[in-house]
Amino acid sequence: MITVAVLTFSDKGSKGERADASGPLIQALLKSIAAEIKYTDVIPDEEDLIKQKLIQYSSEVDLILTTGGTGLSPRDVTPEATLEVIERQVPGIAEAMRIEGLKKTRRAMLSRAVAGVRGKALIINLPGSPKAVQENLEVILDVIPHAIEKIKGDTSECAR
Repeated sequence: MITVAVLTFSDKGSKGERADASGPLIQALLKSIAAEIKYTDVIPDEEDLIKQKLIQYSSEVDLILTTGGTGLSPRDVTPEATLEVIERQVPGIAEAMRIEGLKKTRRAMLSRAVAGVRGKALIINLPGSPKAVQENLEVILDVIPHAIEKIKGDTSECAR
């Protein structure tokens, strides 16, 4: 069982001015990999707070999926916060999401999402819009269990 924290980064969402549609969607999509959602949180786009939450949850779960703050707006600081706390990047995850996204919209090249490992936790940034969350998560969902196994120290061969 993969344990998960789903974190939504949104100024308006954290104030109750906008309903969080992306966080619940992530939770629904994770059912296909039998994940256990241990934590959900909606917090403002504050880099220090984002780092604090990523550090906190990385010692408590196997996977942290974030939504929001990956664009070009001045308040979009999720990638910066994530890069500050991860120990190793996993660039192929973000690359795969952008490549697949480009098949649907050229705006996908504007995503600054990153992915990486902190301790024994995989952290992946997803976009803020529900449509983009679904498209991006569907691209990577089937590799997440394997990634988690490897992060936890599985030494079996990866070749099929």
